[in-house]
Amino acid sequence: MATGFRSDVEPASQTPQPGDRIPALCAGDRLTRVEFERRYEAMPDCKKAELLDGVVYMPSPVSFENHGEPHADLTGWLVAYRAVTPGVQVADNSTVRLDLDNEPQPDTLVRVLPECGGVTTNYGKYIAGGPELVCEVAASSVSYDLHQKKSVYRRHGVQEYLVWRVEESGIDWFVLNEGNYEPLPVGEDGVLRSRIFPGLWLDPAALLAGDLAKVLAVGAAGVATGEHADFVKRLQSARQ
Repeated sequence: MATGFRSDVEPASQTPQPGDRIPALCAGDRLTRVEFERRYEAMPDCKKAELLDGVVYMPSPVSFENHGEPHADLTGWLVAYRAVTPGVQVADNSTVRLDLDNEPQPDTLVRVLPECGGVTTNYGKYIAGGPELVCEVAASSVSYDLHQKKSVYRRHGVQEYLVWRVEESGIDWFVLNEGNYEPLPVGEDGVLRSRIFPGLWLDPAALLAGDLAKVLAVGAAGVATGEHADFVKRLQSARQ
C-alpha cells in the first residue's frame, strides 16, 4: 500500500458545499488549505495572503521605497537570466502549494520547468512543490520572511532562498545543505553565484546601491560562461 504524502489531495471532509457562506479571510485565521483558497478566491481585492503552518498571514500595504522598487529591481535581474535560459521560468507573486497547511505567495520565484527536469509540478492554476529558488523582499531581519517562511521553505526543499532586507541594506542568500540553510559563499570579487542555476550571478553591493547597470553587467558575465551553456544544453536534452 502506498504511503507517500500527496500535497494535492484535500481531505474529503473539508470540501465546501455549494451555497456555503464564504467568510472573509483574516490574518491569524487557522485554516486548511482548501478553506484558505476558498476564502482568498472570494476576495479579488486582496492582493496577498499566505498560509504558513495553517496560519493566515496578510502583509500590510507595501511602500514604493521599501518594497515596490526593490521588488522590481530583483525581478528584472532574474528576468534577464530567464531570457537566455530556455527551460527556466520566473514568476512574480504566484501562489505555491506546498502541502495541506502551507501555501505561500513568494515575491519572486525561479524554477526549472517540469518538462525540463524541474522538481515542481503544475496543479491547475497553481505551482505545486518547492521551487528551486525563492526570493523575498523584507523590511528587516524581524520579518516573517526570515523566520516562519524561511522554516517552511527549508522543510519543503527550496534549494536556494534569497531575502533582501531593505531597511538594513542587506541581502541574504541561503543554500540548502543536508536539510539546513547555510549562507551562499561570496566570491573574492564580491559576487554571489547560484549553485542551482549556473550563470545566475549577483553583485549584492551593486543591487543595494541601485546600480542596475552593474547588476546586469555581472549577470551578463555569468550567462556568458561555459557553465551556463552546459546548463542550457542539459535543460534542452531533458525536454526531448
